[in-house]
Amino acid sequence: MDCDIVTATVADLHQVLDDHPRYWGDRDLRALHQPVLVQEFGSTCLVARAADGIRGYLFGFVTPDGTGYVHLIATRDDARGSGLGRRLYEAFTARARQQGAVRLKAITSVTNHGSVAFHRGLGFDARTVEDYDGPGRPRVVFTRTLEP
Repeated sequence: MDCDIVTATVADLHQVLDDHPRYWGDRDLRALHQPVLVQEFGSTCLVARAADGIRGYLFGFVTPDGTGYVHLIATRDDARGSGLGRRLYEAFTARARQQGAVRLKAITSVTNHGSVAFHRGLGFDARTVEDYDGPGRPRVVFTRTLEP
């Protein structure tokens, strides 16, 4: 798969939103795609750009305690299973390390079995945390320590 992983722009964010169903299917996650992520945490917001558009993206940031938090990661429907998600995580990890990250974290819904399998395949620990997103809203929390 010939694509370059580069820093996301606000124009990329708008393109991703225009093509939202190609990344998320019937799930409407547009509200999670906040421009502030790209504007304020741009160095850790990435897109996989190819001649035919954005094949995948990862929006994340590094917290003051050294956690590289992945807020969103998605690959376009025609890029799934190609290893692109892993490549996006590798690029994010390198950039997060440069900013002092010592661990990675992400969350998903308890019904998102694909995300659970993907993150476990990347070496993340996964645990369900009750009420993580409010009363009666458990989430699977993924964590992985970064080796020095």
